[in-house]
Amino acid sequence: MIRRLLKKEQEGSLEEQVNLVQNGDEELQNQLLKQYQPFIAKSVSEVCKRYIDPSKDDEFSIGLVAFNDAMKSYSSDKGSSFLSFAKLVVKRKVIDYIRNDQNNPVVASLDQEYEEEDQMENPQEVRAAKEQYQQETESWHRRIEIQDFSEKLKLYKLSFQELTEVSPKHRDARESAIKVARTINEDDELRAFVMEKRKLPMKLLTDKVEVSKKTLERNRKFILAIFIILNEDYVFLKDYIKGVGL
Repeated sequence: MIRRLLKKEQEGSLEEQVNLVQNGDEELQNQLLKQYQPFIAKSVSEVCKRYIDPSKDDEFSIGLVAFNDAMKSYSSDKGSSFLSFAKLVVKRKVIDYIRNDQNNPVVASLDQEYEEEDQMENPQEVRAAKEQYQQETESWHRRIEIQDFSEKLKLYKLSFQELTEVSPKHRDARESAIKVARTINEDDELRAFVMEKRKLPMKLLTDKVEVSKKTLERNRKFILAIFIILNEDYVFLKDYIKGVGL
């Protein structure tokens, strides 16, 4: 017992311990996961509105993973304590899990429960934790989109490196190319051709856009890349072309 207390004192505050975990201290990581199981169970039970048995309830497992994720993504620079941030992450992950379970009767009350959490925490810390969690979530989704986009580019024998080299330098040229990609995406015949052949239907396309064949060929790779973005469910990548022919 004394040894554990001494170790904790040497490691410093919880935020400092989380920093050590982020730097690769797996022993401390496992220790914190075990030590904060009651905290995790309580956070999960506040969402589920019932007693949570760590040995039986799937929701606890979701909360445990979420707490571990929170340790990896926490940043004290955001202005919230780690426990405020961790509670928010745990609750959101459990809420997402429950919402995906169509048979769970708790779903209808989740939004109300979440709104009530401001009364349980320091409002400023909760707000900071919410902002940090939102940023971490958006960052994760953005990385996933980019990874998927990179794989799709390979199908068209394209790469990010090429795009940086062939992207039109002038705004008017970029806007024109994006509009061409939009035309392709909205035309069933053109879209089907591109998805099957992985190339631009030059003959068909010149009849439907006011762009020369030479210009289409010069911007071919960029147009194909934009077509991929339009044709996929990319929320963040579509921001890149928001307001241009959309």
